[in-house]
Amino acid sequence: MTETTQTQPMPPEGRTLSSSPEFRLAADALHGLRQDLFHDAFAYRPLPRMSVDGRLTRRLSPRLREYAVWTPHAVVIVGALTALISATANNNSGDLSSLLGVLLAVCPILLALIRPVGAFWFSMAATPVAAAFGDSWTDWPWQPGSVVCHLVVLTVVALRTRPRTIMWMWALTGVYGIAAEALFGAGRYSSNTGPMMTVAAFLLLGVTVFHTRRAAQQEVTAQQTVTAHERSKRTLLEERTTIARELHDVVAHHMSVVAIQAEAAPYRVENPPPELEQAFATIRENAVAALTELRRVLGVVRAEDYEAPDAPQPTLADIDGLLANVRDAGLTVEKVVTGAVRELPQGIELSAYRIVQEALSNSLRHAPGAAARVEISYVLGGLGLRVVNGPATGLVKPSPGAGHGLTGMRERVTMLNGEMTTAEPDDGGYEVTVFLPVPLTEDPA
Repeated sequence: MTETTQTQPMPPEGRTLSSSPEFRLAADALHGLRQDLFHDAFAYRPLPRMSVDGRLTRRLSPRLREYAVWTPHAVVIVGALTALISATANNNSGDLSSLLGVLLAVCPILLALIRPVGAFWFSMAATPVAAAFGDSWTDWPWQPGSVVCHLVVLTVVALRTRPRTIMWMWALTGVYGIAAEALFGAGRYSSNTGPMMTVAAFLLLGVTVFHTRRAAQQEVTAQQTVTAHERSKRTLLEERTTIARELHDVVAHHMSVVAIQAEAAPYRVENPPPELEQAFATIRENAVAALTELRRVLGVVRAEDYEAPDAPQPTLADIDGLLANVRDAGLTVEKVVTGAVRELPQGIELSAYRIVQEALSNSLRHAPGAAARVEISYVLGGLGLRVVNGPATGLVKPSPGAGHGLTGMRERVTMLNGEMTTAEPDDGGYEVTVFLPVPLTEDPA
């Protein structure tokens, strides 16, 4: 007999407090408060100098631009002087308590130059002390110097932090003002928390708008940079497409002419020898094969609806045909295969064929009459290729090249995470060695 246990859903009143949306919202708010105003509150963050790349500052002389970078610091010092004047306007006693009130009105502003969040807490702590030792009994809980001091500190800190921090500072300022009025100001002092909070709200709103506008400008600038980069890439792609089309038209035309002339040449000579007919036939076959490859690679840029002809890509199984082709062109070539021949991924097979093809083409161009050797090694971790040719012999002069063949081979090898080395043996000639890694595949159990 099977015993079935059913789990009854927990009723709504059984939910834990930590899973409620209200609790998570409060926890996130407290976490934001801790990160913004408590974590590294007194960290050293000096006020940066102003950039002089604006529309107005660029017109200044180099001498004035050296001083213009200190404009933010000068504005903060002016705010400190304003707080000093406000703190001393109604001070006629000149005793130690009045001097303490003056210092408490100026020091938080100066601290904002190097420790902005710490300056806010210093201003909050200095405000009740200045109210206790101040001479103005008609302003509660904000003394005149404390009003200017706190507004300047709020503005400086808000300019250097994010909008969420601005809201926390304004809220804590209001909490202090309401608490001070409720605990110590009932019936004895005129409250100035309302006007103070109103002025602070307008100042912080202006700072928030400034933050939003600057963020929008930065986003627009970044988008313009990305757009310019994409436009540059598109222009370069269009230029390459144009060059590819012209290359296709020019090369295809000349290769077609070569094929036609090679086919018609034997008929212009009376009783041509078989060797000559075979040579022209080889020339025609190579021209037709090159024209087919050219159309397959570059023909796609001629129209969007171009369809590449269906034809299998060459593999290492077609190496013998390639070697026969270059032998007909006059190159003596030998093939050596070591290891257990196996089928490799299509990309490896195609790249290996193209690398051997390009290496043999370089031998034909740069070392006419030389003998070449193609070594194909099937090893456990991949495929090894080695194509080496001797020095040029005979009467045909080597044909100079642009070096694109080696670049193309290196690009293929790099694409497959392989290795390629080239060397010139002591006895002359040239050697290309390539290793293409092949990932091992495990048979499923």
